[in-house]
Order: sequence, then structure tokens, then C-alpha cells
Amino acid sequence: MSHPLTRVLTLLELLQSNARLTGAELADRLDTDVRTVRRYTAHLRDLGIPVEAERGRYGGYRLARGYRMPPLVLTNDEALAVVLGLLAAERLGMGTKAPASAGALAKIERVLPHALREPLAAMRETLSFTANAVIGQAPGTGVLLALAQASRAHTTVGISHQSWRQEHTERDIDPYGVVFHTGRWYVVGHDHLRDSLRTFRIDRITSVTSRTDSFTAPDGFDPVAHLTSTLAQGPYRWQVEVTIHGPLDEITRRLPRSAVTLTAQPTGVLMHARAERLDGMAHMLASLEWPFTIHHPDELRQALKNLAAQLTAAAQRRPEELPQ
Repeated sequence: MSHPLTRVLTLLELLQSNARLTGAELADRLDTDVRTVRRYTAHLRDLGIPVEAERGRYGGYRLARGYRMPPLVLTNDEALAVVLGLLAAERLGMGTKAPASAGALAKIERVLPHALREPLAAMRETLSFTANAVIGQAPGTGVLLALAQASRAHTTVGISHQSWRQEHTERDIDPYGVVFHTGRWYVVGHDHLRDSLRTFRIDRITSVTSRTDSFTAPDGFDPVAHLTSTLAQGPYRWQVEVTIHGPLDEITRRLPRSAVTLTAQPTGVLMHARAERLDGMAHMLASLEWPFTIHHPDELRQALKNLAAQLTAAAQRRPEELPQ
């Protein structure tokens, strides 16, 4: 950051990302002194960028409120869409390792006129969600963008990957698609090291290197379907097979794609699933309005009988029977 122009541009970025910074804080970030910071702010003012200075012991620098950084000019509807998108992304755990959402919100709110900034601030402070927040596994921004670009351009990339066992490998992959699922980012593609179709968690990829080779994805390949099917076949204790006597489209909407695979059959919908606990599977089946037939395991029948006994006891219990 030795070139003066680079420092001036970095100063502008710092002022956009923070409500106010002191001269000493800016000097530390820019690896220079306070006098030079004053000179850089003067350069920004000469360019028509209104940098306000507050004098005194606790003074500092900030961009003038309501200032619009060209070329970004948002209408009211566009600003609302951006703010809601940032809030939803944070709620869903779609963030990256850098605190990008908070920085983007700060920049947008700073450049908006007062008449729009206040209603949007009210929306941000009062908006509630019915679903709990997801604690996401944040990937690196550069890694995520590099994989997305390679997937679109159909170019092979090299990745540095660390497994859940802390085993580090270097491998080449053909990324067929990037998928976000329940707080985690995944890349699905052909792994040259294993010569097979694989799924990798992106937060476990530390670097991405471009290759000159190109690839062609299989016709009709669906990264989402492959990911959910792979997750549904994870290492669980019980393998469950049940025929649900109902319509495929409605059953598909009711059951989580990451937990089951569904196949249309003449007698209904054949469900394959894996479960660590059968009582949870019993609750899921009991929540459906369609009859079903268990193929295996037989232990699932007992889990359903236990649930039925609990429900029967609850239905028969009267208020006067409660302990005093």
C-alpha cells in the first residue's frame, strides 16, 4: 500500500465501511501518519467527495450523510430489496468469512437520503422471522467466487481440501455447480483424484487454483438433487423403506429432500431413508395424512406402537389427574 493513490482509495473504502474513524485509526490502517491522512482527505474533497472532519480530542472523519457514491443510485424499491436480501442472507447463514453483510448495510444506509434511510432502519430493527437463525459454516469469499466462476465457465480447478478428519489433500475437480443447503455451502463435481462424482463442503476448501482444462457436465445433471440424495444416504444406524399411499408431488413437499429419497410406484410412493433414531422417523410418518406400509426395519413398527401409546395416554389424561 505504498503508492499514494492506493492509500487514497483505501481511505475512501474505510470511510464507506465505517460510520466514523479518528485520524489515528486511519493512520494506523493506512500505515502512515495523521498529517498524511489530512492530506489524503483533502484529495478526496478535491474530487468532490464530501469528507467531514470533527475537531477535538474525540473527533474524526466520516462521509457526509446522504452522499451518493456514483454510479450506485437505488430507487426506494431497489434499496428495500437489497436490505431485505442482506437480512435474509444473514438469517439463513449465507455469509462468508468476511463481515460483508454488515459492511454492505452500513454503506447503503450511509448514502441514502434521510427520507428513505429512516424507514429502512425501522425495517431492519423491527423485522422478525418465524424460523430460527441458522449458524452457517462460512466459506472464504475468494474460494466461493472462484468455484462459481469455474462452474459457469466449465473450467477445471485445483483445490486444497481438508476433510473432517483433518486430512489435507490437493486435487483437481470439475465443478458442476455450487449449492447452499441448511447453513452450508457445497460444490458438486467430478473429482480427478478419485475419478468419481463427489461433494465437498466449501468451508473446508482453503484455496482454488485455475487450470487450463475445460469439461462438459453430464446432460441434465442437477447439483441440488445429487446433493440432497447424497446427504440422505449418510452413515446412519437404520435403513428405512416405507410405501406411502399418496400423491408423489404432495409427499415431496411434505418431506425433507435431504432426509429421504422418493420413487413413484403403482401402489404409492416408495420412501428410502436412513435414521439414527427410529422414534424420530415414527413422528415424521405419523405427521402425514396418508396411510403407509412398512417394509423394513421391523423395529420401526414398535416405535410407532410406542408413539401411539403415548398419544393414547395423552388423549385420555384429564386435568384433574394432574399432580397438585
